[in-house]
Amino acid sequence: MRAGCGVSSRRLHDRWVDSVEEERWYAVRSLFSIAGKADSAYEERITLWVAGSLDEALEKAHAEAEEYAEFAGATYLADFGQVYHLADAPPRDGAEVFSLIRDSALEPRAYLERFFDTGSERQQ
Repeated sequence: MRAGCGVSSRRLHDRWVDSVEEERWYAVRSLFSIAGKADSAYEERITLWVAGSLDEALEKAHAEAEEYAEFAGATYLADFGQVYHLADAPPRDGAEVFSLIRDSALEPRAYLERFFDTGSERQQ
């Protein structure tokens, strides 16, 4: 525990993060299909949730994603969902909100072109 701080703390990279067990934050990554005239598009969204467990966060995100899909005229791909427990609680500047590690034999440039910079992305 740090002096003057009433909660337990642990080091995260180069800063201290306060652990608050009853307030767990989760990032949930959801996927949507947007039908177009010629092609389809896919939207990935990452939303933040306070929940007591990973399953509860996923349930909350699922309910919101269904509402979002209706609002946006998209199809929610409910078979896909990734949940990440945030180490920072509550989130603050520089907080990591999602992390995914993918094994790949691709070189860095080819990896970026394959997964992130295909030329067909529309960023908001």
